[in-house]
Amino acid sequence: MFNFIDRHKRLMQILLGLIGLTFATWGIQSYTRFIGPGTDVATVDGLGISQKEFADQLRRQQDRMRALLGNTVDADRLDTPQIRHAVLESMIQERLVAEQAAKARLTVSDDMLRAVIGAQPAFQKDGRFSRSAYETLLNAQGLTPAMFESRVRSELALGELTGSIQGTAIASRTVAERIAALLAQKREVSQATVPAQQFLSQVKLEDAQLKAYYESHLAEFRVPERVRAEYVVLSPETLGEQIQVSEAELKAAYEAHASEFRTPEERRASHILITVPANATPEQKAAARKKAEEILAEARKDPTDFAALAKKYSQDPGSAAKGGDLGYFERDTMVKPFADAVFAMDKVGQIVGPVETQFGYHIIELTGIQPAKVRPLADVTAQLTAEVRKQKGLQKFNEAAEKFSDTVYEQSDSLKPAAQRFGLTVKTTGWVVRGANPDLGELNNPKLIGALFSSDSLQHHRNTDAIEVAQNELVSARVVAHEAAREPKFEEVKERIARELKQQEAAKLARQAGEAALAQLRKGAAPDLKWAAAKQVSRLDPQGMPPQALDEVMAADASKLPAYVGMQQDAAGFVIYRISQVIAAPPGSKQQQAGELLQAQRAAGAEEFAAYLAALRAGADIKIHDKNLEKK
Repeated sequence: MFNFIDRHKRLMQILLGLIGLTFATWGIQSYTRFIGPGTDVATVDGLGISQKEFADQLRRQQDRMRALLGNTVDADRLDTPQIRHAVLESMIQERLVAEQAAKARLTVSDDMLRAVIGAQPAFQKDGRFSRSAYETLLNAQGLTPAMFESRVRSELALGELTGSIQGTAIASRTVAERIAALLAQKREVSQATVPAQQFLSQVKLEDAQLKAYYESHLAEFRVPERVRAEYVVLSPETLGEQIQVSEAELKAAYEAHASEFRTPEERRASHILITVPANATPEQKAAARKKAEEILAEARKDPTDFAALAKKYSQDPGSAAKGGDLGYFERDTMVKPFADAVFAMDKVGQIVGPVETQFGYHIIELTGIQPAKVRPLADVTAQLTAEVRKQKGLQKFNEAAEKFSDTVYEQSDSLKPAAQRFGLTVKTTGWVVRGANPDLGELNNPKLIGALFSSDSLQHHRNTDAIEVAQNELVSARVVAHEAAREPKFEEVKERIARELKQQEAAKLARQAGEAALAQLRKGAAPDLKWAAAKQVSRLDPQGMPPQALDEVMAADASKLPAYVGMQQDAAGFVIYRISQVIAAPPGSKQQQAGELLQAQRAAGAEEFAAYLAALRAGADIKIHDKNLEKK
């Protein structure tokens, strides 16, 4: 709750993404129309939330979740009753706030609207607002400028209302300091585990138990509908594999990429720096130069003593302790006067100076030369071959993509014609189910999997269309085996059930043993436990401790140490945590204290707004039509 973003920054992010909350989607003016309750998922003070509005918002939420979780997430996991109710609840809350904004007659001026839209980088070209870029981007989203501008007005108006409510919250400095102290407090904790594994041999199961579990959990063992498929892939890579690269093409590519294969000359040097302030007077500069000339003379008398002189005289904190050594460097990594001097020297051991730069005067010794090198063609042949094949493969792909699509469609009873025409290999998948199939890798594409389960594929055994599963990668597939969803026989899952039940019973025994050991520890006894090394944890730095365990540890009464807490850790066993020390947070700086107060104010603002929403909800006439909310 301490991570709220500045409200205007949040608005800009929403507008930029063009996928804002339902505030931006509906617009205030839409609340003035009445929708009959017959097909609505809910009504708020007589105004309906239609199934289309709900479906659009649900889809946007699912898109956001896919972006966070990856496209491999099963679609069914993104459309549960819990998710549907959560999305509807957010829409109800937003409708309530929008209704208040409309009543308050909150408006946004044309000047403010132009300023907000014109400031968005997505609508700019060369740093200035571009009408063509603006209209192109909106058109891609299916929006007209009038529609978008209306939504922006709504979002800004609602933001003002939200901000005014949150801005009324006041957080005291004492509360902020207390919260900060609790967050930063550390506790030294060690843990011991009573593993469930050690109790597995004690668990005895009867067939009747296994059969009863099977019958009461049939849905868990249900084998979903699945297919096996064969497929072909058209891509620059698959087409490039067929291309023979000639020596002439390799040489041409080598010459075109010559700069990539050249390692520039590097030199190593040591230096002694006499610094000169940026605002130095002529007298100060003369004195510094004179000192540098004296050190230069001393260095030339005995070049073997250069490192000692650097440690004694150099005012460069980065290299003085290392005898002035700067290591190897390329010419353009140093300031020009320094680099010119180093790369003008003829041989290792030569000393020059004083060389003036913006830092002062340098005495420089050349200590190493690594000549420029060019990797021969033989060393980069494989790399260049792959690059040429990729380029030519992309050209062939652009030429073949449409023909490939036509071939798999027109000769839909087999993939062999397409494979033969374009020199592709027909490959096969394992079992594929509806939804996500992580094992398919790049073929785990919702559109492709949906096509495999279409009637054309299942009933008529036709090729799917050529589907773009990635940029410049087309796939066509056909079903070669199909199994309907079924419930497995008891014998098929008997061993799996036995493993699961054994683990559950062993976990119960581990919990009993762990709770007994915990009771002994709290009485001062010392049961036989193996404690891991202690570590210091805090709410800000949990050190890998599970969140639930961290909550227990940080909430434990530590007035008498050591203190102990314990908890079940899934089926792995029972874990006991020993708290041996409490380390209070040091007082923060003024800057930290100011940040803590700001965070507390934001948290209080969030609480204030939540209370405001609760009050609006309590006073509103809200009806939820669960039947219309169900997944169709």
